[in-house]
Amino acid sequence: MRFSLLFPIFFCCVSALLSSCIEDGFDTSPSSQPAFSTDTLDMGLTFTDQSTPTHRFTVRNRHDRQLNISRIALSGEQPECFRINVDGFSGREFSDIEIRPGDSIYVFVEATLPPNSSPRLTDVFANVDFTCNGVTQSVVLRAGGLDVIRRRGHTVTSDEVWDALYPYQIFDSLVVAPGATLTLREGVTLYFHDKAGLTVRGSLVAEGTPATPVTMRGDRIDNVVGNISFDIMASQWKGVTFAPGSLGNRLSHTTVCNTVEGVLADSLSSVSFHNCRLRNAAGYPLVGRYADLTLTGTEVAEGGEGALGVIGGQLTANHCTFANYYLFSAIGGETVQMVHANPDTDRGVDAPYLRADISNSIIYGLSQDVNIADFAGTDIYWRGCVFKSDGSDDDNFIGCVWDTDPMYATVREDYFFDYRLLPESPVAGTADPSLTLPEAATDAYGVGRLPAPTPGAYQMPFPAEEE
Repeated sequence: MRFSLLFPIFFCCVSALLSSCIEDGFDTSPSSQPAFSTDTLDMGLTFTDQSTPTHRFTVRNRHDRQLNISRIALSGEQPECFRINVDGFSGREFSDIEIRPGDSIYVFVEATLPPNSSPRLTDVFANVDFTCNGVTQSVVLRAGGLDVIRRRGHTVTSDEVWDALYPYQIFDSLVVAPGATLTLREGVTLYFHDKAGLTVRGSLVAEGTPATPVTMRGDRIDNVVGNISFDIMASQWKGVTFAPGSLGNRLSHTTVCNTVEGVLADSLSSVSFHNCRLRNAAGYPLVGRYADLTLTGTEVAEGGEGALGVIGGQLTANHCTFANYYLFSAIGGETVQMVHANPDTDRGVDAPYLRADISNSIIYGLSQDVNIADFAGTDIYWRGCVFKSDGSDDDNFIGCVWDTDPMYATVREDYFFDYRLLPESPVAGTADPSLTLPEAATDAYGVGRLPAPTPGAYQMPFPAEEE
């Protein structure tokens, strides 16, 4: 009968073990409440009639016993605009959601906001109510809705003028046909969806101003994570291509950013950039391929392969900043790269070598300045420029500043990119005024350069109070 004696002992041991693993019921005190990772979930700006990215917050049990949330539901001003998912289940109302001690659940939120029928941003609010032990707490949901004009595979076949009353969201492609001109009035914003792009076979005119620039960017207008905006992210849309033979292109106070391929000016096209910002490209923010490029007061920055690439053609750059502190990969090459400039960089194409005049500009970034070590015999001249390299003047480099940090306000590790110069910059006010072209007399902020111009795209220093 040994078995009969051992069985009660075994049963008692198992019972004790199980009882130690089973939680001692639910905490039913009204003072025992879940904690929330936020009291207001701000979902940022979104386009109306389009689903937002998914946002989330956590609900945590900080107590020693289980909590039972008897009811979770949407309420408030416009709950119908929001959708929630609680711990993996979608719905509008949930009952008896249990949270173990020290554990959490996730609540995921999406929204689709109705059109405003107005160019103004409209805020939409709702609540997620949590009732636990007879007490109700709420997390506020907020989303800002903005109406947009959507264009899908749109071709401009005759002259069109787009104003800034509503922004535009571009899907697939926007094409300006030969013989047509697309004019973008001051303040126009073009939001390009993933893989969309702009191809100009006719002409593009962008009429931005210091106060109301024209912007071409990706349509992700939320944050990547935390407070890091998609504004600094490349590869969100294809970019801008000026097709072979596209003439009469003039971009003033225009930002082109977040692209895969940047801006390409192809064979025999001509493009002028005045007080523009070309930035954040997986490749190059600007490439000229046997094209005629004129840049005044323009920033070209943040490219995975380099900032500026020019292959043959003609380049005039006055008061420009060429910088590269690209975040998302190792930088592939020099800040400024010049090909088909001399026999050493000849591409075997029957075309004249590159002609370039770069003056009162800054070439300074993480990588080396320029890909050509010796410009002797080329038709490329650098006048009054600031370089990272430790060099010296010669027939192609005239009145340049060498091995000198211009002291950008940019702080790469804080994801802050501003290529104005700090007030203590050693080059502030040292540019040659005789080289300042009339078109570059004021910078992108509307500040006059003369009589003591600063090299680079920006005359004004970075304001000390903004540091």
